[in-house]
Amino acid sequence: MKLSAIQDHLARGLAVVGHAVATRNTLPILSNVYLGTEEGGLRLVATNLDIAITHWVPAKVEEKGSTTIPARLLADVVNGLPNEKIDLSLLADGRAQIKCGRNASHLRATPADDYPPVGAASERPTARITQKALKAALESTVFAAAGDEARPILTGVLTKLTGEKATFAAADNYRIAVAGAPLAEAAPETSLIVPARSYAELLRLLSDVEDLVEITFTPTKNQLQFKLGDTMLVSRLIEGQFPNFQQVVPTSHTTKVTLDRDSFLSAVKLAQVVADASAHIVRFAISTDGGGAIDITAAADVGDHAAHIEAKVEGEGTTIAFNAKYLVDVLSRVEADQFSLELTGPVAPGLLRPLDGRDYLHVVMPVRTPS
Repeated sequence: MKLSAIQDHLARGLAVVGHAVATRNTLPILSNVYLGTEEGGLRLVATNLDIAITHWVPAKVEEKGSTTIPARLLADVVNGLPNEKIDLSLLADGRAQIKCGRNASHLRATPADDYPPVGAASERPTARITQKALKAALESTVFAAAGDEARPILTGVLTKLTGEKATFAAADNYRIAVAGAPLAEAAPETSLIVPARSYAELLRLLSDVEDLVEITFTPTKNQLQFKLGDTMLVSRLIEGQFPNFQQVVPTSHTTKVTLDRDSFLSAVKLAQVVADASAHIVRFAISTDGGGAIDITAAADVGDHAAHIEAKVEGEGTTIAFNAKYLVDVLSRVEADQFSLELTGPVAPGLLRPLDGRDYLHVVMPVRTPS
């Protein structure tokens, strides 16, 4: 194996795949990055067996071959080199030699035969979607997935493809986030569950651009591949039946509040400072006086807080309590100027919708408090 590549290109590629390197594992080789020559360049691969990230680096290949090198060690060496041509070769004693200018390093390498294979996808993509649309949908849903493994199915994001639309839904026991996104073309009807952690890594790779992401099943149907430019992420899928979230989404309301996002978010964050000392509970009293207003209060052993903000209120006045964290989570991530908050009394779920026309809704369960 013998090739040359520009330091900046190699460093960037190692940074991309580095997020998939296993930090705690029973297979030492998973701490390595795979390097293999291909036509026109170098293929880098890292995996923790849940996800695998592949990145293609432009390179001049003189001798074909492959090997694996400890990922952190290789990245530290490459990052420390000047932005010039790097010559990388595999020596007869099995070590990898890295030369750049007057610098030369010899690193321990392990044969690539021992590296776990990364599933190959079918030739034809299942669906195509712009990076911008996929990024917006994932940013507004992934955070709502459950963080613990008590119910493994809820650590994933339901991903449904129907015609020219993709729907993403994430839920824990207290909230549900649902976002729709247009596909670039009609796709076969598909429903699957992708680990939220996999989507969190995919978000690192996505940008607000119109370039397409190709989504493809692996032949075994237990993995999903996302290809964008010179990078590919492969994720395992979660088996099981995702809860029917649509049964929980309110279909009617008795109170509708139109909120200025920034004002409401600031007020809830301030109340949260006190609420965090008392189960994160913030109370909301909604009145129709003078066109409408919300009184926001929080109380704990450390003190109390009260705020009053104006809002447009339609329907009846009511009171309700929420976990402040859940409101801050959604309002911080969905950057619409205005939201509607739809309510049906103190013990029914609240429904938040951004009023900018996007296909999104967020259900938050109320907190029961003493009268």
